[in-house]
Amino acid sequence: MNTTILRKSVLGIAGLAFAGGLAAGPLHHATTTDTGTGDARPVAAVQADKTVDSGKLIPHGVQGAQSRIDLDAEQTTNAKAIIAATKKTGLDERAAVISIGTALQESKLENLGHLGDRNDHDSLGLFQQRPSSGWGTPEQITDPQYATTAFLKGLRQVDGWQDMPLTDAAQTVQVSAYPDAYAQWEQQAADLVTQHWNNS
Repeated sequence: MNTTILRKSVLGIAGLAFAGGLAAGPLHHATTTDTGTGDARPVAAVQADKTVDSGKLIPHGVQGAQSRIDLDAEQTTNAKAIIAATKKTGLDERAAVISIGTALQESKLENLGHLGDRNDHDSLGLFQQRPSSGWGTPEQITDPQYATTAFLKGLRQVDGWQDMPLTDAAQTVQVSAYPDAYAQWEQQAADLVTQHWNNS
């Protein structure tokens, strides 16, 4: 066989293999997430050292075992509303992580109304703020932008909040009976900020 023909055949086969590899994509499995619109989109695997700038979003690393819940469209919209309100106040991504982590603990990112006996007194909204404690009217507290802005106003009054672990910053504002409970949501909060910060 002519060496020129042989070389062209080998190069052609290699080119097909390369093009096939590009068309097929990487060999690892991509996870998908439902964006709430019914279309599943690939997302990067959640790894603190690759997906999240831990120096900015999680400066102390996560504390303890982390919890994670699947979010529906309403919960995702509420996370985006928290991010948008944080940006509007001029605060950075770390403030959004603290806010979302707090709301994940308090309400699982559900804008809760009055739950009767299942509720803590008159706590309402994403952050379970209480009208009787001066957080605002029930209508204000159940407005995600208002509730986030009120939470961030409290956060700004905490000296050194930027350098605190999430659970300490959140507890100083919220004064919860379970002060360490916020820590478990830090990774998911950071992932949500990473995913939505630039489009909220």
